Amino acid sequence: MPDTNLSSFIWSVADLLRGDYKQSDYGKVILPFTVLRRLDCVLEPTKAAVLEEKDLREGQGLEPEPFLLRKAGHNFCNTSKLDMKRLMGDGDNIAENLRSYIQGFSPAVRDIFESFKFYLQVDELEKANLLYLVTEKFGQIDLHPETVSNAQMGLVFEELIRKFSELSNETAGHHFTPREVIRLMVNLIFIEDDDALTQPGIVRSLYDPTAGTGGMLSISEEHLVSHNPTARLVLSGQELNAESYAICKADMLIKGQDINNICFGNTLTDDQLAEEKYDYMLSNPPFGVEWKKIQKEVEAESKALGFAGRFGPGLPRVSDGSLLFLLHLISKMRSAQDGGCRFGIVLNGSPLITGGAGSGESEIRRYVLENDLVEAIIALPTDMFYNTGISTYVWILSNRKPAQRKGKVQLIDASSYWQKMRKSLNHKRKELSAEHIEEITKLFGAFEEAEKDGKPISKIFRNEDFGYQTITVERPMRDEAGNIVLGQKGKAKGQPQADSSLRDTENVPLSEDIETYFQREVLPHVADAWIDHSKTKKGYEIPFNRHFYVFTPPRPLEEIDAELKQVTDRILEMIGVLSA
Repeated sequence: MPDTNLSSFIWSVADLLRGDYKQSDYGKVILPFTVLRRLDCVLEPTKAAVLEEKDLREGQGLEPEPFLLRKAGHNFCNTSKLDMKRLMGDGDNIAENLRSYIQGFSPAVRDIFESFKFYLQVDELEKANLLYLVTEKFGQIDLHPETVSNAQMGLVFEELIRKFSELSNETAGHHFTPREVIRLMVNLIFIEDDDALTQPGIVRSLYDPTAGTGGMLSISEEHLVSHNPTARLVLSGQELNAESYAICKADMLIKGQDINNICFGNTLTDDQLAEEKYDYMLSNPPFGVEWKKIQKEVEAESKALGFAGRFGPGLPRVSDGSLLFLLHLISKMRSAQDGGCRFGIVLNGSPLITGGAGSGESEIRRYVLENDLVEAIIALPTDMFYNTGISTYVWILSNRKPAQRKGKVQLIDASSYWQKMRKSLNHKRKELSAEHIEEITKLFGAFEEAEKDGKPISKIFRNEDFGYQTITVERPMRDEAGNIVLGQKGKAKGQPQADSSLRDTENVPLSEDIETYFQREVLPHVADAWIDHSKTKKGYEIPFNRHFYVFTPPRPLEEIDAELKQVTDRILEMIGVLSA
């Protein structure tokens, strides 16, 4: 069944809930039941063999679990004699039997339903006399892997979450990233490693600190295995939203991943994979979201650990915590000596330019550029994400840059690569086609300057091109007669006193000598000025749009005048008709 029809069918359960449940609470029932039916279908082919094996091994006095997992062919199993169809045979005891069925699962699966607070929903449905009807409805859905692939199942969950988020006025984009954006990011982090990734039996690790429902993890695995069936990608992630975490964990469980690597909690204050380092990472953190609630813990780590912790380079302003995730990812990079790491992160435009020299944002940019970590920044089209229409950028960072990229940053303006969606989804009105993804990937892989329709779309810069020094320009204080006021004490004695009301600053590119700049740009206009070198600060910004701006000259005045005359003549003609 196509995923859109499947999600519509699952969504029809809402008709049963209407009246007894608020619309915003539909997901609390539908999501866990969908996961339950999926697990039920996955285990169905081996169910009888597992129960038979259980009786055999217990009769031999052996711990049955290792044998049962082997029979099930998965990292989990269910030892209850019940399944969702058998539950229908005893309508009077449906609640008790359903709980017993859940208890028959492996502990990792039970944790998933605890994250959903599933037993609470069982109680609520029983009170409303809906439990049997809802269970029966889900028992009719065919979610066997042969019918619905893992990829389709992921799309179903995303579609359901999007609908529930709209009903409860939440932002769906907090839960997942458009699939085509993930595919682009996966292409970009893997492209330069094609040779290594085609080796038989290669094993690599990938991590997402904002895992959502696991879309980035799943698509990365699909991509690698499609190119090398013998490859294995060990997936890890952490997620703050309990329902998204439960779905991600269930998905990873079915895929055979070690679900001890899928963690619940706030990555920034409770990194549950603190000692781990990774080959690849992907993340779409919430941006434009303040981090005031966790400010105390983050500042404490920054102060106590400095560069030995995650936040040594600096802290962004409290109104936007997305750069904290950038620093977190940097801390999880496998060292260059051990093979290095490449990662992709989606950010809005703010981290490119917000904050002057010495600010937290500037210091973070300074750290990543002076340590030669930034490979490329790609501007995506607007209206690409479900929860925002603003401009977004994919940053690609690596501590194992190829020789030709060392000391350089590639900026790619891919904002013109899009096609209109047949149907808008919240703010998402545009999408990348497979051809767009391929073209952008080629631009990155070629690492060359390029144009499209006469406009630049790929430019190469040196790291230092984004750096500058902010100098403080002082001018003397003057008395009423216009004479310069001199200092009377200490080091300032006999020296002109600075007039703070005339103080100004200038940003001097790192590539330029400060004195040369001062002689050329300042002194011709204010001959009595000087630089207070004690206040000079180094800063970094990446003015992306400025580098791709193409000046379009205005039309000739004669052409504009002719158009205005036509309009004026037309207005006079109309007035004449009205007054006749």
